[in-house]
Amino acid sequence: MAARHDADLVVASLNMAAATRGGDVRGVIMHTDRGSAEYCSRRFKRACRKLGVIQSMGRVGSCFDNAVSEAFNSVLKVEYVHRHTFRTHTEAHIKIATWIADFYNARRLHSVCGFKSPIDYERDYRAALVEGLAA
Repeated sequence: MAARHDADLVVASLNMAAATRGGDVRGVIMHTDRGSAEYCSRRFKRACRKLGVIQSMGRVGSCFDNAVSEAFNSVLKVEYVHRHTFRTHTEAHIKIATWIADFYNARRLHSVCGFKSPIDYERDYRAALVEGLAA
């Protein structure tokens, strides 16, 4: 979250996501819409290349190409933002980031993940990959 949605913000978000996963995100596909210039910026493209992240962009004007992000934004608003009042932008930032990290990613069950949290799903997926390589 920031007052401005620009290349600095999306590069910082990309780096934060990479750090959350221990820094190794080579081969991860980063899908975005084309609605904002920051995802097409040289700075963001360089950051993706440096991390080994593959960029993917939806078609212009197609909300369906960005359905996962749109669904997340809806859940965030319905399940958290609209149920709370924040006194300051800083308080909103901290509480929303905490909700995402501690609840949405760690404890909230997602049907698309086989009714596991995203963190549990990713952990099990990576373990299955390692097990498959060892077999």
